[in-house]
Amino acid sequence: MLIIALVALLLIIYNFSDQILSIRERRRARNREGAARSVQQKELVRARWKVAKDAATKHAGKLQANLSRRFSNRNHPENFEILHDLDVQEDSFPLPTNNAGNSSALQLSTGLEGPINRSGLHIPEGGPHNPARLGLEIKGKNSKEKILKEKEIRTDSQIFKYAYAQIEKEKSQERQYENITFSGVVSLATGDEQKKRPLIEVGFKDLTLTLKGKQRCLLKCLTGKIMPGRITAVMGPSGAGKTTLMSALAGKETGCKKSGLVLINGKPESIHSYKKIVGFVPQDDIVHGNLTVEENLRFSAWCRLSTKLPRAEKVLIVERVLMSLGLQEVRDSLVGTVEKRGISGGQRKRVNVGLEMVIEPSLLFLDEPTSGLDSSSSRLLLKALKHEALAGVNICMVVHQPSYALFKMFDDLILLAKGGHMVYHGSVRNVEEYFGGLGINVPERVNPPDHYIDILEGMVEPSPSSSINYKDLPLRWLLHNGYTVPEDMQSRAAELGNPLRSGSESSGSGSELQSFTTEIWQDVRSNVEQRRDHIHHYFLKQKDLADRRTPGIVRQYKYFLGRITKQRLREARLQATDYIILLLAGACLGAITKISDTDFGATGYTYTIIAISLLCQIAALRTFSQDKLQYLRESASGISSLAHFLAKDTVDHFNTLIKPVVFLSMFYFFTNPRSTFIDNYTVLICLVYCVTGMGYAFAIFLNPGPAQLFSVLFPVCLTLIASQSLKNEALKGIAYLCYPKWTLEALVIANARSPLFYAKQVYSKQRRACGSGLTGV
Repeated sequence: MLIIALVALLLIIYNFSDQILSIRERRRARNREGAARSVQQKELVRARWKVAKDAATKHAGKLQANLSRRFSNRNHPENFEILHDLDVQEDSFPLPTNNAGNSSALQLSTGLEGPINRSGLHIPEGGPHNPARLGLEIKGKNSKEKILKEKEIRTDSQIFKYAYAQIEKEKSQERQYENITFSGVVSLATGDEQKKRPLIEVGFKDLTLTLKGKQRCLLKCLTGKIMPGRITAVMGPSGAGKTTLMSALAGKETGCKKSGLVLINGKPESIHSYKKIVGFVPQDDIVHGNLTVEENLRFSAWCRLSTKLPRAEKVLIVERVLMSLGLQEVRDSLVGTVEKRGISGGQRKRVNVGLEMVIEPSLLFLDEPTSGLDSSSSRLLLKALKHEALAGVNICMVVHQPSYALFKMFDDLILLAKGGHMVYHGSVRNVEEYFGGLGINVPERVNPPDHYIDILEGMVEPSPSSSINYKDLPLRWLLHNGYTVPEDMQSRAAELGNPLRSGSESSGSGSELQSFTTEIWQDVRSNVEQRRDHIHHYFLKQKDLADRRTPGIVRQYKYFLGRITKQRLREARLQATDYIILLLAGACLGAITKISDTDFGATGYTYTIIAISLLCQIAALRTFSQDKLQYLRESASGISSLAHFLAKDTVDHFNTLIKPVVFLSMFYFFTNPRSTFIDNYTVLICLVYCVTGMGYAFAIFLNPGPAQLFSVLFPVCLTLIASQSLKNEALKGIAYLCYPKWTLEALVIANARSPLFYAKQVYSKQRRACGSGLTGV
């Protein structure tokens, strides 16, 4: 019966695991679609009221003009009663209000600080009837109403209705203030009714990065700053140090020696102190492939947004990001992996960016976010980032060969040459003027960034009539801004500054030829330095200067449990395959194992220990090896590593309890040992728990290849050492530290202490006694 029940359970899990998750997803989708329809109907009614109001206002204007012409010489107050009534009626219409909650899209929809009249013009402060004062008087009522509304918003349907209503309000305000400027948006973003994002300005002075061990310069004497509310593009040829510069500003450089200053808001502070409000989008699309698009974004928002935000506001943020990135149609689709295809590559890239957008960062770094995207997807992504910049976000992104339309969407440009030298840093609108002053003009029908990069590569001459060498462009930028010139460039600077000197380049001293052993030593030293920096960054503790309190370990543990449970259910077929293999192993070993009265099954149990150790330890590698890159990204953003480990270990305890039952369901009934099923089950639980922990250690500290090799080597070697009668004292000491020794002893003792064994021993003694008595007679 036990075998039949296990087979039935495996078939159910194998065939219906996806349906278990889809039930809740379908119910949530129905609530979301119903809320969207309800909000659309309300907006349609509101639009009709607006049309009626506009018609009434137009009719009132004509009536006022007729009355003014007819009674131009008389000034009775009765003539304006109609207009007063119209104003009262206009105030009674359910027009969109201005309390859109904690939304960043609302911050980009208007750009004027203070009250706004019906015509959309800014009302200046001052006067006895100051509207700002009136706004302060009604602020208390609005806040009380908002608190009451938050208490009422609990169900999924109510939350989605609230989110979609807020988004529709933001859209209407965007249409009303379509030609808004950034200065107005920044003033609005600091208003009392809006949630403020802390502004972060990152400056760097004489920034130099040298690779440890090899003394190779990656960045050299870079000076500049990236400012909030602007999108800064970092461009240059391959090997110019674009990603290195962004990693240095984000505090993610490893294996490098850094000199110079990196200033945060003008102060020499560490960027790690602001990691809760700093987003970093890597070049590779590091997302969870066995989660849907919405689940990826929602987990990032839940773990990294402030605990002060209610659930409805978090849902609003996720919905806004899905809409701005054009991911509504694939929100319930799995992202996919290499083995199982999901969404397209462009959509996966946008999900990668959305993971950082949902945390509402103040500083956002992106490493080639438009690579692999078509022009329309790139424009959609840049438009979403532009909206974030209008909310005051400082955006720095590495871009590779953008089109002219995308190039014009950037605010600032950092252009690097090979060797980590800066060629230009300033506004995009002034880049052609600067290079034109040097005699470098862009030909017609040529994309300016492509032309400049080709010049820096040495593929295109700057200009037929210009004598400028492309290798002198970094030096000319330093001289143009009055920056410090490095020592190795001072001689060339003197030549450029003296018109009587020839423009020939000074020949540098030849680099010394290094021996093969020296190069090997430098590589080893560089790898050691990088490993040490990784460990240093992992255990680095910086003072938290970001005004954001994220969920603690307990709440993140709850979020991780929900996510990992979904992932395990979607991997149920893989788990079922592991159970089937254990069933077959139990049947095979049970058929060849014989439990005798002399060794109590010690020989057969040795093979059992090896088989269970190999199968369970290799399966445990998947727990941390498959999503190691995702873990590193989440850990660097401030998500708790302890919560991540405890949640995975908790979910894997299910396998720790089930796998011994699956194995023994075949092995126990084939071998029919003298020990009880409970004794064998207890011992195997301890064995599975031990080897699972070893698999965790190999998966965490080693790469997948070496981890698999050690997972096969260790169980075999340790079991052979523990099962042999050793004369060497050192090997005996090692054997006492091996788990197979204690597992084998426990199984043998369980057989030796069984009541059936004692009964057989007594019966054998009695037979021997009877036999000796008969012989004496």
